[in-house]
Amino acid sequence: MADSTDPLVLDLVEWIAREPRTYSEAIEAWRTSCPRLTIWEDAVDCGYVTREAIVGAAVKVRLTEAGEKFLRDNGRVG
Repeated sequence: MADSTDPLVLDLVEWIAREPRTYSEAIEAWRTSCPRLTIWEDAVDCGYVTREAIVGAAVKVRLTEAGEKFLRDNGRVG
């Protein structure tokens, strides 16, 4: 992941941590038309967020342990 996207990845991870989100909600909010800004993909590739299929419900996104550590390491979680 390029260093220039780190703050945006951090913002995405923090946004997901605030409240339960659906995959479609996350993609809608964080979609970009710029091929150099791959925020969602970077967060997934780094293991900070994951998708979770729930039977009878929309696909959810959630933080992983690595995502929680990423937030703590960057002073975003107390």
